[in-house]
Amino acid sequence: MEDALRDRVALVTGASGGIGRAISLRLAEAGARLALHYSTGEDRAEALLEQTGNRGLIVGADLARPEAPGELVDAVEEALGPVEILVANAGMSRVQRLEDVSLDDWDTVIDVNLRAPFLLAQRVVPGMRERGFGRVLFTSSVAAYVGGVVGPHYAASKAGLLGLTHYLASRVSSHGVTVNAIAPALIEETEMLPGDPGELSKRIPVGRLGKPDEVADLALALLRNGYVTNETVLVDGGLYPH
Repeated sequence: MEDALRDRVALVTGASGGIGRAISLRLAEAGARLALHYSTGEDRAEALLEQTGNRGLIVGADLARPEAPGELVDAVEEALGPVEILVANAGMSRVQRLEDVSLDDWDTVIDVNLRAPFLLAQRVVPGMRERGFGRVLFTSSVAAYVGGVVGPHYAASKAGLLGLTHYLASRVSSHGVTVNAIAPALIEETEMLPGDPGELSKRIPVGRLGKPDEVADLALALLRNGYVTNETVLVDGGLYPH
């Protein structure tokens, strides 16, 4: 399995963030050819590409636009070839109480966190199935299980990814395509922390925030493995034992 990802084309959305960056570096170490997506932070994406040894390209896109996922895949396939590994990691959080969530707030979070991963999968999974190889990994959240502290729109979007995982995996697993999700909780060095890190650490049984590399460890294990599919792996320091 060490060479399972070598020379495979991998699209990582939200690559300029903490978790996306860690996963991208691990994919580079595994020999994948990378398409590193960013919505903001082009400078961080460029620096990341250099760290990977320039194993691909960076691509900017606002995933809140319904056309963006298709445009993103078109750009990657024109430059590198068909997407064989999809890490749909890009997401946004907007800390709000139930009564403060407007329709625009709801739509924006759902569009980025759920609609965009669906549209990306809709574009790349049929080709994976035809070629007999594919890896899809969605970044969900422990909020999908416990509701979390960000808001109802965030929790709903992340729970939706679990349903999408189950739907896709059950239909493509016999064709060499695995579909899984990871569900982190309160990871440092990200823009997703909904409060003071010291106070948030008190919520975690292990007594600290998680590290992006700890998420990437499990992400790469799932991407390398052709037998594990239709699973969600929590990376939450014991917050939601199951």
